Parts: sequence; C-alpha cells; structure tokens
Amino acid sequence: MTLQDSFILAWRTVKSNKLRTGITVAIIAFGIMALIGIITAISAMNQSLKENFSFMGANAFSIRYKEMNVRKMGGRNQQEFSKQKKGQKEKKSNLDKPIRLEESVYFKENYGFNRAQVSVYRRGNGNNELRYKNYKTNPQVSMWGGDENYLGVNGYQLSLGRNLNNVDLQSGRNVCLIGSNVATRLFPNNPEKSIDKVILVRGKPYRVIGLLKSKGLSAMMRQDDVIITSLKNIRQYQNISSSYQIGVMVNNVTELDPAIGESMEQMRKARRLIPSESDNFVIDKSDKFADIFIGLLAGISGAAGAIGLITLIGAAIGLMNIMLVAVNERTREVGLIKALGGKKKDVRRQFLFESILISILGAIFGIVLGVLVGNIFSIILKTGFIVPWLWVGIGIAICTLVGLVAGIYPAMKAAALNPIDALRYE
Repeated sequence: MTLQDSFILAWRTVKSNKLRTGITVAIIAFGIMALIGIITAISAMNQSLKENFSFMGANAFSIRYKEMNVRKMGGRNQQEFSKQKKGQKEKKSNLDKPIRLEESVYFKENYGFNRAQVSVYRRGNGNNELRYKNYKTNPQVSMWGGDENYLGVNGYQLSLGRNLNNVDLQSGRNVCLIGSNVATRLFPNNPEKSIDKVILVRGKPYRVIGLLKSKGLSAMMRQDDVIITSLKNIRQYQNISSSYQIGVMVNNVTELDPAIGESMEQMRKARRLIPSESDNFVIDKSDKFADIFIGLLAGISGAAGAIGLITLIGAAIGLMNIMLVAVNERTREVGLIKALGGKKKDVRRQFLFESILISILGAIFGIVLGVLVGNIFSIILKTGFIVPWLWVGIGIAICTLVGLVAGIYPAMKAAALNPIDALRYE
C-alpha cells in the first residue's frame, strides 16, 4: 500500500464518519479560535495604540515634569542610587518642582537645533462640557493651552479657520480651536459653520476661530474631543496642570536622537541643574506610551496562549479516545488489510493520517473563526483587517502535533492486531 493509498483511505474514512469527525473538529476549532481570536484582537489593539499614541509624529518628542510616583527602588530611581554609590550628594530642593513658564520660555528661545519647531503648552481639565444653544458635548472634552506651534508639534491640522496669532497669545482673549468631535456635537447639521460662532466653555463665552481635522478615535486617548486656547487664557482656570510641557518637532526622524541630546543639555540649563544633580524632567518619544500599553497587552497574549493550550490538551485527549473507538470498530477491516498483504506500517500510517486530518480540519475552521472574531475589534477601532500569520502557522503546527500525538497510541494498537483474531472479531 502506497503513501497515497493510505492518505486516500484515511480521507474517505474521515468523510464517512461525519458526526464523530464533526464533534472532534469542533473541539479543536474552539481551542484554536480562542487562541487566534484573542491574538488577532490584541494585534488590532496594538495597531490602534501605535496609530493613536503617535499623535506627535515619528519625528517629535515632548518634555514633561518628572512625577515622583514613577520612582522605583523604595523612592529612589536607579540614577540617584548609582550616584549615591559614588559618594555624590543629591540636591533635593529642585527635584519636586514642576516646569515653570519661565523655564519653558527660556528653552524655546534658546533651543536652536536645525530649525526645529518648539511649542510650550499646558493641560487643563479633561472633563469639560461645551455648549452651543441647545446642543452640548459629553463631559469628556480636554482643554489645552498652547502657542502658535502647538498644532504642528502635536500632529493637528486645520480643516477651517485660522491658528492662534500673536494677539490671541498676548491678550489671552477667549478664542479657541475645536476638535472634529466637538464640532459634530455642537453643530450636527453642518460642523463647518462652527467658525466665528460663540460657544460656552464652563459658562464662559469663547469664539471659535479654527476647526481641526479628525485624528481618529482611541479608547484611551480622545484626540478629537479637544478644545485649544492660548497659554495665557488657560491660566484663569483651576484644577489645571501645575507644570508646563514642551514639544519639539525636528525635520526628519534621523535628527531625533541628536535633537534629544541637545534638548537635555538646554533643559538642564533652563532648570538650573548642577552636574551632581540628576535630571528632574522626562523626555518622551511619540510612541513611548504605545509601547507601555503594548507591554501590558503582552500578558493578555500569554493568557490567550494558556487558554488555547488547555483547550487543545482536552481536544487531544478526546481525539485519542475517538481514535481508540475507531480501532475497535474497524478491527475486522484491519484484519482484512493485513490478510491482503498490508503491513503494520500501512495500518499505522492510515490511522495517523486520520488523526492528523481531523486535527488540521479543526485548525482550519478555528483559524477562520478566530480571525473573524478577532477582527471585530478592528472594526470597532477602525484599523485594517488583521491576519496574524505567525500565529496561524503556529496554530497549524500545534494542531498537526496534537493529531500526531493523539494518533500514535491508537495507530500502534491497530498495527499490533493479529490478522486472524481481527477477522474473527464481532
């Protein structure tokens, strides 16, 4: 019996036992669907995070105040620890100070790296409700105070209207730019008509001078639910950030690292740090936050693998039992094959092929279902259709191994049958 004959005979047997094959395939398919589905969903979330957290562009970075609650090692970071080991004394008076306006302005005026754009901005309250006549937004609109470079550095583009000008910045008058979601909420029939309209922000009238292009929706960063005014204007509100932030955008990605190096030197001057003091500010690239959240999602990937593995172990046990039942049911068939000249390896190969075929069928159905289920998140997050090809290959390999392992013992048992006893089996 040739290899092709064994495969064809195994395939006919699988097709003839539809109920048994269907149940086993379903068990394996659910295990693979759980694995591939979760991996696909996580891939969609990763892609969404990369797209939405890269709001400043690949050639930009920001400088912010170093919060004390991110310290490690019992209240001391690694840099402080290493310096104390060397016997250097750390000046504590400057570590807890937020970035002041004077320091930010000093940095902006003195940072001269190859015509890089520098913006100084400050975060306001993130739960604002804006009103226009009978319309209002959800109480989730973030308010920012910025300068003339805020839009470019943070990846925003104007759809209509104008940017903040010198008069707006110096006077601090009540003018603003609004995100596309805000415009849609307040002007549902025609968001373009928002220009020059007066809206209410915390009960105060603001004239809309600019409408921003949409940047897309992320569950963790609503970039279109935003209102932007001047730095001077936002200072009238309470519960705003105690620290200013600085954004820098260079001409291309290759200039990013040297620009960061120069910004560190300039920021240390602005903060008046002496050589023995560690940096009391943090420089963040645009994709750092995405990397943090993606790292957290890695744990979910591990859990998905555990779920799929447990299910596949159960499927392997079930497949082995079904193959043992098949050996008992087809004992006379095995005896007939051996009586006609079939060898042990032919019988063993046929049962192994059956087990592997059932397992691969389960893998195919499970992968298709898993990709479809996982891409529901792609639709929600508005990312492209995702197929985790690496995990598809891993899933097929795992199922082939499951079929092989589950079929070895039944195949060996069938091959070991005595042809005379097998022919007399009732």
